[in-house]
Amino acid sequence: MISFDDAIHKIETIATPLSPKKIPFADCARLTLAEDLNARSNAPAHNVSAMDGYGVRDKDLSGLNTSPNTPIRLPIHSESFAGSEPQKSPPEGSCVRIFTGAPVPEGIDRVIIQENVERDGDFAVFKTPPSQNDHIRKTGSDFQAGQTLLTRGTQLNWKSMTTAAAADQGTLLVYPRPRLIVLATGDELMPPGQAHTKLGSIPESVSYGINTLIVENGAQVVRSERLNDDPRRLEKAAKLALREADIIVVTGGASVGERDYAKSMFEKFGMEMIFSKVAMKPGKPVWCARVGHTIILGLPGNPSSALVTARLFLKPLLLGLSGRAIKDCTKAKMIESCADIPANGDRENFMRGYLEDGKINLFSFQDSSSQLTLAKADILIRRPPNAPAAKAGDKLPVYDF
Repeated sequence: MISFDDAIHKIETIATPLSPKKIPFADCARLTLAEDLNARSNAPAHNVSAMDGYGVRDKDLSGLNTSPNTPIRLPIHSESFAGSEPQKSPPEGSCVRIFTGAPVPEGIDRVIIQENVERDGDFAVFKTPPSQNDHIRKTGSDFQAGQTLLTRGTQLNWKSMTTAAAADQGTLLVYPRPRLIVLATGDELMPPGQAHTKLGSIPESVSYGINTLIVENGAQVVRSERLNDDPRRLEKAAKLALREADIIVVTGGASVGERDYAKSMFEKFGMEMIFSKVAMKPGKPVWCARVGHTIILGLPGNPSSALVTARLFLKPLLLGLSGRAIKDCTKAKMIESCADIPANGDRENFMRGYLEDGKINLFSFQDSSSQLTLAKADILIRRPPNAPAAKAGDKLPVYDF
């Protein structure tokens, strides 16, 4: 049995990115860049209008500064729309009807917004001097060709996908989604909605939480299976999963009972144990191993134990294999407690709680089988071995949950 810190160090060591791949841009959402993303061209590619209005030369409206009460009429030479080809310079003494995002013709100094212009047939009538703002977005004012828009390691979320699209690259080099198979073991488990029909059965709840955690962190659930404690069936499921998954998550079967087969189901395939137990509460039976390039993470069967260990060990694995930084995931924040917390025992303890007005609140029921409080819990309060009682106002290490 190893310490929590040693277990996390081992997780960080094996959580290396998968081999990057070039994939179509449209399929890159929530993936992580494996190289810097550079712009193909300037943005904007040429001067464009920032407003709907009329493009003019400054000298054609200079009279408004000397004779502000004398309107100036300019013939409308042409129109420029967003997406149209840039026009050549219009004749002096004329203007161009122009719309937001449209190319600004050569020779045009500014756009007068349409609210300050009167239209009279094929003429535009200007009555007030131009403002200081020329309402023109200059070539390359957002970014320039070859400029790095996003750096390696950036996750392509809903905002960075927008920036990435502006780079105008049809494919991106990204780290692929880790593929996971979840194996929930135990004769007592039945699907939600069926457990009440058989005495001694319980709803299998853990895999649904684990599957959601996997998807929320940008990985792919290849499949999720519910397995009885049958060694032959378990071994067959293990063999197939090793062919298809980057990570296999096994829930249950990790204690010392006669039907705890979670580890033995992988032994004949050359399993290398990374750690077999962790000195923590809840979640002592958590274990981790490898077979070739496939990582196996064994989680306890009790719901709170399973979800706590999934947050602490599975989440950094997901981030690491996806090419994302995992330090923020494995580093606790110091947050003030609003109540006293009792002294801790001889094992590292991760207590479920929630934040209210930015302060720690602790659930009174901390049993490893608890499910009722999980929906409201949003933090794990880390209590070191033999930590003394904490008082209200003390700052304690906390992980998001």
